[in-house]
Amino acid sequence: QVQLVESGGGLVQAGDSLRLSCAASGHTFSTYVMGWFRQAPGKEREFVTSISASGGITYYARSVKGRFTVSRDNAKNTVYLQMDSLKYEDTAVYYCAASSASGRFYYTNEERYDYWGQGTQVAVSS
Repeated sequence: QVQLVESGGGLVQAGDSLRLSCAASGHTFSTYVMGWFRQAPGKEREFVTSISASGGITYYARSVKGRFTVSRDNAKNTVYLQMDSLKYEDTAVYYCAASSASGRFYYTNEERYDYWGQGTQVAVSS
């Protein structure tokens, strides 16, 4: 069982930066592929980024590539999402998720993820 707790959300202006953190419980964090997803009001949850278990491979949604950076510190059981050049359309609840699936370095499909955090709100004013 893995418990995930996100933090770092808030209200910012367009062009600002935020860093989200996701702290995981348990001793097997380094074996999980981690992902970030987001859900805007009235929309379905969508993939943002994923990072391999070792942290060496990352993948981004086209909408955030070049602005967002995912990283992880396996010694601290934490995954981060650095969000730069924020846009109004980045407003959403952001969720981190952990996948125990094997075979790939990252996953974009939320069905591949076993554990989810409670989410943290990010609001970007234009």
